[in-house]
Amino acid sequence: MARDGDINEPTSRFLDSDLHPDDRSDVPPPPPSSGGAARALLWVLGAAALAVVVLLGVQTTGILPEFRNPFSKEQADRSQPALLESMQDLSRYVAAEGNFQVVVDLQNDRRNVPDWLLNQRTLFVGAGSVEAYVDFGTLTEGAIVQSADGKSVEIKLPAPQLAKTNLDLDKSYVFAEERGLLNRVGDLIGGDPNRQQQVYQLAEDRITAAARDSGLAARAEENTRKMLVGLLGSLGFEHVTVTYVAP
Repeated sequence: MARDGDINEPTSRFLDSDLHPDDRSDVPPPPPSSGGAARALLWVLGAAALAVVVLLGVQTTGILPEFRNPFSKEQADRSQPALLESMQDLSRYVAAEGNFQVVVDLQNDRRNVPDWLLNQRTLFVGAGSVEAYVDFGTLTEGAIVQSADGKSVEIKLPAPQLAKTNLDLDKSYVFAEERGLLNRVGDLIGGDPNRQQQVYQLAEDRITAAARDSGLAARAEENTRKMLVGLLGSLGFEHVTVTYVAP
């Protein structure tokens, strides 16, 4: 016979295992361990870092090809080889050279048309050089007269000339440029590939004019005279006279 004490015992003494499985559906599962997730994340980061180190090391050794940007800019030079058109022997003595810089302000517009619609203005800084030379190839018979005692010599040379202006494109640049609406539309459609040629030509003309007024030819005369006096003096001539004849 059961005792009253056993009948009146609280239900908290029963074990969970004595409950029916359906009766334990409301029992929440134990919370996951945070330490396991942290260790997994550290393993993933460590593996990624190791993979990067291995790839960099292999690439440094040159075993694998270099990794490049698949969308990087590429340049292909399909120019044809240069063709020799002509050759000529030069007998010029370059006696002086002048370096010049000019600012070209060129504007092309139309009368009675607003600048915002049709206008093209270019500020171009041009740098170039001009050589002054004496052409010894034009010396004729009788241009060099030696004295009877062999101590003096007289030389008649053609006057120095100025060579063609050499525009240095590496030092020349467009400082500013303004274009009207129609000019911009034209550039988008096709543009003018010779648009800068007019500016280049104008810069060369300005430099050539400046060279003529700079005294470069007189400098070439003096330098040529000094060169001949020193050269012929070393050959035993005591008096060297150099005169220039206009071409």
